[in-house]
Parts: sequence; structure tokens; C-alpha cells
Amino acid sequence: GNIFTQQPSYFSDLDETLPTVLQVFNNILHKCGLRCEGASAEPQKLEEKVSVTARNMPLQELKDIVLYLCDTCTTLWAFLDVFPLACQTFQKHDFCYRLASFYELAIPELESAIKKRHYEDNSVFADLWRRISHSRKKMMEVFHILINQVCLQPILE
Repeated sequence: GNIFTQQPSYFSDLDETLPTVLQVFNNILHKCGLRCEGASAEPQKLEEKVSVTARNMPLQELKDIVLYLCDTCTTLWAFLDVFPLACQTFQKHDFCYRLASFYELAIPELESAIKKRHYEDNSVFADLWRRISHSRKKMMEVFHILINQVCLQPILE
């Protein structure tokens, strides 16, 4: 068995942790000057003019965001891949919707920022592109696991 079957209270811990996971997506959108949709979309303050975007932020910040996103997506995928029972808990937080709207807002913006930037060193571009592509792939795989567990499995059983 796994740790969740040994300790069922971990499901409530997971439940309490998920808003923090979703906040990661919101933080990335915010850093890129994008507005998030969904349950915890914060109203924007009137004086808060968005000036930093993925295209004009310092390269180091873009690298940090792409790395952070890549780590987050890979970890989420690895967790759901070994423990698909967690999907029900993820879905209680509208995770599919939140992931899809994050993907739609952030990925084109980040890809475009990576492509349009001038690099002193082409290996930096290659690395960023590899990481954003990996993130995109892992987000789709997370989505597939969720849809499979939450929608398809119940029909098949």
C-alpha cells in the first residue's frame, strides 16, 4: 500500500495544500503581468498598472519563472502518476478548469517571450525552450490523468 492508505488523514492534508498549489499558478501569472481567472482571482487595484510582462522582465526573472513552472508541473505529474486516487481531491478545487485557464494564459505568453528575446548565448534559449516545452507536456499529462480518473474511470467501473 501507499502512505495515503496507511494514513487516510493525509487526504485532508492534501485538500488543505491544494489552494497553495493553485496559488503557484496565480503567482506566475501575476509576475508575467497576466490576470488569473477562476475561484481566487483577486480584483486588481486601480493604481496597480501592469508594467512588467514576460517579454520585458529581466532574463534572470524569466529563467526563474520557467524553472519554477517546470519543477511544479513535473512534481504534480509525478505525484498524480504514482497516486491517481488524489485526483478526486484535486477536482474538488476545480483543478482542471484552473489548470486549463492557466495554460491558456501563461503558455503562449511565455513561449512568445522566450522566442522574441535576444540572447547573448543560444544555449540559454535552447534550455528555456526545452523547459517550457516540458512544462507544457507535463500540464497536458496532468490534465489527462485528472480527466481519466475523475470522468472516464467512473463510467468504466
